[in-house]
Amino acid sequence: MITEALSLKLIAGPAVLCAVAVLALVVSDLKGLRAGRYLFKPLAASAFIWVALSLDATTTAYGSWMLAALALCMLGDVFLMFDTERSFLAGLGAFLCGHLLFAVAFCQLPTNFMGLAASALPAMLLLAGLRRWLAPHVPPAMKIPVALYVVVITLMLLCAGLTVDHPAAVFIIGGAWGFAISDLAVARRQFINPSRINGLWGTPLYFGSQMVLACSIAFA
Repeated sequence: MITEALSLKLIAGPAVLCAVAVLALVVSDLKGLRAGRYLFKPLAASAFIWVALSLDATTTAYGSWMLAALALCMLGDVFLMFDTERSFLAGLGAFLCGHLLFAVAFCQLPTNFMGLAASALPAMLLLAGLRRWLAPHVPPAMKIPVALYVVVITLMLLCAGLTVDHPAAVFIIGGAWGFAISDLAVARRQFINPSRINGLWGTPLYFGSQMVLACSIAFA
């Protein structure tokens, strides 16, 4: 039972913090309030770190890798608060490493290669679609970093599929795909259309996915 492995008492506080901070962050971004972004984005990110620590992440190999991945994502969130190319590249690097560590974490659990096979087609379709969609808009200097990032996202999704038989699979696969899809909002904002509307769906999906991934530690 999910409620037996994942105590609502442990995640209630982080969940409330995340919901309130994400709502405030979305409103701040829509209104162009930088002070709100600087305050509420780290607060929202701290919620998924709080979940991981509440679930004693450091007591298992899976939890330790997950905590490290989540910490890198929090670092990426901090870098992406600033609208400069240098900060975007730093954020891209932090998230790329975070995706890699998520993949390593997923591989700590028992694997099922049927899950890998089932994940392969949708993951490859996402890879191809992203490259085709983004390629005309990415500046030459950014093409290699972005291409590498997309490949790493695909690797993470494939590794998530390996866990299909594990009790944590619904959290891992759902969280990994939500995380990957939320990246589309960041890419669209950075390279195609800087409209603040991107964050209206991308921000809640990203933080919700990170919370779900953090909750998977309860089943490791």
